[in-house]
Amino acid sequence: MSVAYKSIQWNRFKITYDVLLWLSIALYIALFTWSAHLMGPDLDMRGLQIRAYGSAAFLLLHVILSIGPLCRLDRRFLPLLYNRRHMGVTMFLLGLVHVIGFNLAKIPLIEKIPSISKFPLKTTGALTWYHDFGNLDPIVSLFAGNTQYGSLTRFPFESLGVVGLVILCLMAITSHDFWLANLTAPIWKGLHMSVYVAYAALVGHVVLGAIQTNRHPILTIMVGLGLVWITAIHLIAALKERKGDLPIANAAPAADNYVEIGNVSDIPENRAKIVTVAGERVAVFKYDGKVSAISNVCQHQNGPLGEGKVIDGCITCPWHGYQYLPETGASPPPFIESVPTFNVRLDGDRIFISTIPNPPGTQTPAAPINPGMEGRA
Repeated sequence: MSVAYKSIQWNRFKITYDVLLWLSIALYIALFTWSAHLMGPDLDMRGLQIRAYGSAAFLLLHVILSIGPLCRLDRRFLPLLYNRRHMGVTMFLLGLVHVIGFNLAKIPLIEKIPSISKFPLKTTGALTWYHDFGNLDPIVSLFAGNTQYGSLTRFPFESLGVVGLVILCLMAITSHDFWLANLTAPIWKGLHMSVYVAYAALVGHVVLGAIQTNRHPILTIMVGLGLVWITAIHLIAALKERKGDLPIANAAPAADNYVEIGNVSDIPENRAKIVTVAGERVAVFKYDGKVSAISNVCQHQNGPLGEGKVIDGCITCPWHGYQYLPETGASPPPFIESVPTFNVRLDGDRIFISTIPNPPGTQTPAAPINPGMEGRA
């Protein structure tokens, strides 16, 4: 969480996370090129590098799309969510290298170090490899070289790759909290949900490219398995979420717009019970001998506040650590984020909350728990 958009503050966890990510990618690319070269010694190394970076980006996209549903199914995956943005930017850079390549040898500082020349400092991108041998500019050739959009076996699959890369570029550019705050959360969230459009385009890009350039069906089969995996875990996570919504969603509010949502004894100390009231998810927290209720949606990236806990008197989002005061729904100064609160009252051990939310940041008295009343109706 930043104040006035401070530069990213690295910590030990972030550094470890990124080092492991980059080492894994480097190992994958090395193993890909080595194994492919063993199976086909006559294959051009530049073509192998293009496929290595492209496949690394595509696999990483599957990992990124899996993190959200997996976190809904098991909290042990939450550490992956903490720096998912880093994965997203890394994935875009891998896709960019797949398209345009890179040449580190042209960097002035590296040119002055002769001993480093033995390392692979240059790769060819697909744009140059396939479209730089004619009279047209490679980008013009990409779109004008094949216009058979009505044919499955001749469809210009490269254009689908461009669509996916452009979307991933926009997401990488807007990954900082500056854009989240200035675009507003709904717009920012909508933009980043377009990752599923990018995924569909890239699935088409890989499958159609395999149909046109590869004789063995293994690549198409692997992409199909990846698509089944992504679809399955999203559906399983959605069904789990919906199952948790149904009991309270069907409860009828009383005449004064209060609805019973359960018992105080059901909620662990400094934790919450998530319920759905009037179509909105509400996090009902028990802490310091009282109960408060706020919207379950974090203002940062719509994280589930009810899956977090009260730390130092603040409700702390489990995704990225954003904090809110239970009785106001406002972040402690100097932060300015706030969420709606809900009036709460207790009848013995039974909890009732209002179905009408208070405006974000509204001071709302917590309901005190009478000693000895927990577990009694």
